Amino acid sequence: MMQDKPGVLGAIFDPLDETTRSRFGLDHDHPHKEQALKPDSLPKGRMPRLRDLSFRDVIALGKSIIAQIGEDRVTSVAGGVTFFGLLSLFPAITAFVSLYGLLSDPATIQSHLELMESLLPASSLDIIRTQVVSISSTPTSALSLAGLIALLVAFWSANGGMKALLSALNVAFFQRETRGFIRLNIVAMMFTLGGLLVIALMLVVIAVVPVVVRYLPLGLEGEQLVTLIRWPIMFSVLVMALVAIYRWGPAVPDARWRWISPGAIFAAVALVVTSMLFSWYTANFADYNETYGSLGAVIALMTWLWLNAMIVLVGAEINSELDRHLRRMAGLPPVKPIGRKTH
Repeated sequence: MMQDKPGVLGAIFDPLDETTRSRFGLDHDHPHKEQALKPDSLPKGRMPRLRDLSFRDVIALGKSIIAQIGEDRVTSVAGGVTFFGLLSLFPAITAFVSLYGLLSDPATIQSHLELMESLLPASSLDIIRTQVVSISSTPTSALSLAGLIALLVAFWSANGGMKALLSALNVAFFQRETRGFIRLNIVAMMFTLGGLLVIALMLVVIAVVPVVVRYLPLGLEGEQLVTLIRWPIMFSVLVMALVAIYRWGPAVPDARWRWISPGAIFAAVALVVTSMLFSWYTANFADYNETYGSLGAVIALMTWLWLNAMIVLVGAEINSELDRHLRRMAGLPPVKPIGRKTH
């Protein structure tokens, strides 16, 4: 019986077929994946923890993660997420400024964007700043109307980027999307709204904490300490946001919290470090305007989005492979791939 040929989306987001995987040495039965993670020292019935991994186990895990990144075509899938993310960017900015107006004066957001200078290329930040200035200069009544009408349209448009990310996470976790249209859009909408609210709150905290500290009898050292604490808090919020995405983003039926953290911590650190390095690189070496002309700023922004999308997907691959290895150590079957055909 002939199988249906995959469509364009299937060719991009679905895993490679067995023939291709075997040809390039990316099949699931690759020798390094079968190196036993022995449960000899584990109490019967107990799910192993990270500290139960030996050095040999860690090496085998690292090899399987690298192989899975290639098999799942993370770089190509991240490109698809980047495209939809760019389409969603300006509606997301509109929604963000409207939400920010509920927490603080929308005009102050312009000065807060200076905090992003070390994380974004200057030309790309100018694009975002121009859009923010245009929206925040709108009269308050218009912003209130946007909160009722344009906000809904903006959220729906911004959902495209989030749904592309959720589809990519399903690839990393060996799943096909099984959630219905309504449920999937509700999940994506919640992540979109939650992300915008978290960013808005973080900007408010960055601006408010130094002002509040000045009125507290903490002394100079106390003020400096409290001011510095806001950065670890923001990093912790980023980690928790990634934990939530890895837990509820993909259609995994029995995801576990304890194996999500490693990928989230890796992704959070990599997002900050990569953004800072890319910003420094574009400021000192790469001149996108010279190469791409008037599109230079857009290309730089797309490259930044692509790098970040890859990092988030690599974090998901770490969690997925770690779960498979820990289950193998415990003698348990891996999470059943929903919607996949068995051979």
